[in-house]
Parts: sequence; C-alpha cells; structure tokens
Amino acid sequence: MSLAHTRPVEALDEASMPAVLEALNALRVAITIFGADGRLIYANRHFNYMFRALPPHDELIGQRYEDLLRLEIEGGDLNEPDMPGGLEDFVAFRSAQMFSGDYAPRDIRLCDGRIVEIKTRHTFSGGWIALWSDVTHARRNLDRLHHTIALSADAFAFYDKADALVLCNEEYASLNGGATPEQLTGCQFAAVMERLADTITAEGRTEWRKRRNDIHHLPAGVMTFELGSGAAYLIRDRATGDGGRVVVFTDITEHRRAEKALAEQTRTLDVTRQALASSKAETIRQARYLADLATRLDQTAAQADSTKRTLLRTMSHELKTPLNAIIGFSDLLATLADRARPDQIREYAGLIQQGGNNLLRLINQILDLTKISAGRYELNRQKIDAAAGMWAARDGVRERADAKAIRIDAEACQPGIMIEVDENAFAAMLGQLIENAVHFTQEGGLVRLAAETADGRVRITVKDNGPGVASGDLERILEPFEQGGRAASDHSGGAGLGLTLVKALAELHGGKLSVASAPEDGFTATIELPPA
Repeated sequence: MSLAHTRPVEALDEASMPAVLEALNALRVAITIFGADGRLIYANRHFNYMFRALPPHDELIGQRYEDLLRLEIEGGDLNEPDMPGGLEDFVAFRSAQMFSGDYAPRDIRLCDGRIVEIKTRHTFSGGWIALWSDVTHARRNLDRLHHTIALSADAFAFYDKADALVLCNEEYASLNGGATPEQLTGCQFAAVMERLADTITAEGRTEWRKRRNDIHHLPAGVMTFELGSGAAYLIRDRATGDGGRVVVFTDITEHRRAEKALAEQTRTLDVTRQALASSKAETIRQARYLADLATRLDQTAAQADSTKRTLLRTMSHELKTPLNAIIGFSDLLATLADRARPDQIREYAGLIQQGGNNLLRLINQILDLTKISAGRYELNRQKIDAAAGMWAARDGVRERADAKAIRIDAEACQPGIMIEVDENAFAAMLGQLIENAVHFTQEGGLVRLAAETADGRVRITVKDNGPGVASGDLERILEPFEQGGRAASDHSGGAGLGLTLVKALAELHGGKLSVASAPEDGFTATIELPPA
C-alpha cells in the first residue's frame, strides 16, 4: 500500500509506517478511513473478517462508502433492506451517520446473526474514520437482562455512574410515575426520587428524602417506606462494580399489614391479666436464654498471639494458581476462537474471571495489611447503625448462601446500636467473616449474626455450625498465611489473610477480634468495638 493511502497518519516518518500498519492490522476491531472525497483510503485486515464476502481489503481502496454498502448486500453479508425506498433509502440512512454529522453509534445485523456496531468521526484532513465492532455478545446479554427484569414481580432499575437511569422495568416506571420505562430513561436519580416523594404523605416527605438519599450513597443500603395509599415497600440500593447503582423495590404491603394486625392484637391482650402473666413468663425465659448464650460465648472466647510467617511459600502458590488459570484458559480461547461453542467460551471466561478475582482479592488484602503495618491506613470514621451494616453484609452473600441452602439468621442484630467506624473497613470485616461462615458451613446449615452491647462495648458476632477448628489452631489461624484444617478442600480460594485483615482493622478502630471453636461444633468470630 502506498503512503498516499495513509494520509491520516502522514505525520509519521516512512520508516515507522510499516509497524503502524501492522499494528492496525492486528486489532480485533475493523478500521476504515475515507478521504475528503468520500473514497476509502485505508481498511485493516479485520474488515474482511467482519464482512467475509467482500474482496480483500487492499482491493477496496478507492471505493465510496455507498459502494461498500452495495457490495455487503450483493455478497450476502447483509439482507435486502426492509425500507420503503429499498436499497437507496438504506444507503442514505447508513451514509447519514458519516456525511451528515450524525455520530451516534449504530447497530447493523448481519445475515449470520452477528451484530456490528459502527462509530464514525471526522478526521483533521476533512475525511472520516469508521470503527466496526462485533457487539453480538453484549447486545444479547442486554436483551436477556431486559427479559429477566421484565418477568420480575419486583421493581428493578439500574443507574450509571453519573446517576442517570439507564434501564428499568414496567413496575419501577409505574411506581415512579412513568407511563413506560422509556419515559424515565436518562432521568437523574434526584428527579426520579422527587416523582416518588410526591406520593409520600406530606408530614413524612422530608424525612423520607433524607433516608432515601442516605442509602443511595452507601455501598449497600436498605430501607422501608409507605405510600399515602398504604402500600409498603422495601428498598435495596447497592453500588455496582462500574460505579453505578442497582435499585430494587419489593412490595411488603401484606407483611406490614400482618405486623400491624399482630401489634393491635398484642395491645388488646395486654389489658388482660392472662396476657400480663404470659408476657412476664416470656420475659423471664428470654432473659435466661440470653444469659445462657452470653455465658457460652464467654467460655469459648480465645485470643490469638502467635506469629509465624510463610510469605514466600504461600505467595508463590497463591499467585501462580490464578495466573496459570488466566493464562491457560486465555490460550485456549485464542486457539479455539473460530470453532469454540458459546458454552465453552462462557465456561473459560468464567474461569478466567474467577482466577482474576482471586488474584485481585489476594493483592488487595496484602496492600491493606501493608498500609496498616506502615501506619498509612486512613480511617474515615462516621456514625452508622451496626445492625444495618450486618443486614447489608448478609445481603451481599445471600446468593452464595442460597446456593448451599444455608440460612442466615440475623434476628439477634439489635437495631439502634451506633458505632463510629470507617464504613468501608467495617463492611470489609463483616463481609470476610460472613463469607467464611458460608464457605465452611455445609449444605443446609445455619449462620447466626448478632449485634449487642456488653460491658460498654459493641459486640458483633458471626457464628456457623460447620466442622469447626481444633483448639490448637485458633491462635495460629489469625497469623498471615495460616489456615486451620477444617476440611480437605476448604481453602481452595483463600491465602489465609482474611482473619488477619479483620483482626488488624478491628485493632485499628480500638477494638479486637476473638475466635472460638471446637471440632464439629462450628466456629464463632466476635468483633468488639467502642460505641459511638
């Protein structure tokens, strides 16, 4: 190809041009460059992969954009356009993206089922550049997401990192005063919130706005509210990995009505002597139960002081294992790219993602421990409800617990116990302890969560009924890279840093972590923190 065909990169010297062109040819995105006269002056090799019936890309130089469209149809890459004016209207529609300044990306469907996204921009020399990307997988995933939330009885919504609504179902649109989901798409969260605020009773509207805004800025927030009509909803608002938010409204009207009916019945029964006697007996029974529980927890508490570091041995294994998985399955995907089945690609991509997540988690734990050891871990303390934090952490592992039929009991999480902590650090401590409990608990097991005050301290407890840890291992497992022998395959995804990090973060807050266990009697982890 002559240098005349590379005018968009004419600032490069002639010696570097072959390397630049080879780099463009190696891209997995098709690139086409048109001159000011509307004729093609460059196309990379991937353009022929995208449109397999076209002549070789070097032979297309000099063709106009509309000529390429006709060749796509004649070669069988595109179906005959279903437009009132036929081919000419289709050519005009496609050309508008390039020549009329309509730069919005457009999707086209090829005859073999692939979906190609086209993006165009002007070049400095007066021409145009077009990028052609295969977005089949992304578009199909988006379609599946649309169908999934459309079938849900809950109201679903997704906001982007700019807090603009990008997707919701009919239930969410109706609840927030929209006739259709499309009517709300693009609206800012604050505007959507005001639509719903208008349906709240006037006396509770200001408080509702404050609570709704508060949970919208937490990593995972939960609240309930009632409309003026008497309908009640549970709101769950959670941050996504890309900086956006996912919001779910669940109708709990019947549950709330049942609670009110029960409360009314209790008030009626309280006026009778029989109810008073029964209530007194129940109070005594509960007091004895709590005293017995506190005694058993105190008897099983233990401190972990020993230090033994096996950094090089463990790091060698824990870094190589996920890296080998990532490299191995990446090579398989590259080798089988043209003949792999979609289910194989999904399986390999899932294994790559799992290896990457394990590696990222290990590195983040090491970085946090390093910062704490060096005295550079800064705490952003604020007052939060300990029980609310535990409920949010429980919701974060609910899917994993449900997969093993494990019940997470949070009845003993007393609301209103305030602590002053770094919210992210507190969430990390709770997430690690609850994840450990679910991981080590057998199918159909039980994990208990508790938040209470004792001796002027706030005590957070996570207890499972798994196989437990031998008493001789309790001090050792709190040291970096140490693990207890609870089962032969329990540590396939960890490096023995989780409890070490929880202990360090607790002590950084002026608290402590204690653990207790016995073989076949489960495992209990308790964080003690100063109250707000």
